Amino acid sequence: MTEMLDLPADRTLLILDDDAPFRNRLDRAMTQRGFEVTAVGSVAEALEVARSAPPAFAVVDLRLEDGDGLDVVRALHRQRPDCRAVMLTGYGNIATAVAAVKSGAIDYLSKPADADDVVKALLAAPGTKPEPPENPMSADRVRWEHIQRVFELCDHNVSETARRLNMHRRTLQRILAKRAPR
Repeated sequence: MTEMLDLPADRTLLILDDDAPFRNRLDRAMTQRGFEVTAVGSVAEALEVARSAPPAFAVVDLRLEDGDGLDVVRALHRQRPDCRAVMLTGYGNIATAVAAVKSGAIDYLSKPADADDVVKALLAAPGTKPEPPENPMSADRVRWEHIQRVFELCDHNVSETARRLNMHRRTLQRILAKRAPR
């Protein structure tokens, strides 16, 4: 079982994500859990918050339209070394997880992350191993999320997405036509 820290007196939290619906949902969920949230959608806005009022906690997306979340984590730690930052990403791989931790993140979660998992990561006592998620995504759902993310990055170009995913265009079209698996 993961040992958790109590919610400290300074409950300031920066949420940086360029996905507005996700950012707004996480903002509401974290506010309900007692955090004082500042939610922004760009690296430039996050760097301004880091400079003017560095928070005690941060939830930072890795890849954003105007830059890299790792730069924000580094800036937060320059301004406030005790800031506990969690990196979120739709690109779960070992290299980016290592880069996030080296930049000062305390944990690395795949999107879409559940608010309870984010709180557990933010409040986990240093040196403790996090518990596995209660309700992890199925392998089919993880695959579907990855395909959707690449499709978005390719500006909804089916042919380019199929090429990058190394799959036949018609196969991709069938996958995109279906609902998301559970």
